[in-house]
Amino acid sequence: MVSARQVLQWFFRNRETGVITIAQWPNLLLWIVISAGLLLWIWPNTSKISVGLTIIVKGGLIIWGADEIIRGVNPWRRCLGAAVIVYEIATLLP
Repeated sequence: MVSARQVLQWFFRNRETGVITIAQWPNLLLWIVISAGLLLWIWPNTSKISVGLTIIVKGGLIIWGADEIIRGVNPWRRCLGAAVIVYEIATLLP
């Protein structure tokens, strides 16, 4: 019988290093998304620049999520990538 502890170990254990990995330092794409998000927060919502920043944020998060699904270090990171993609697509639908 598999214990809850074993399931959690499997879900959060980094397949490369063996340590528990819940969060990681942002990669370049995520830094770009964070920067665009901050600029979007500062910029007026009616400008063409805010439309471009929104595209960068949403598109970047979808790409980041796909990268996590493909190259995530554990099932948690893969699920996180999938959740981000589902959320971003849901916010794009009318």
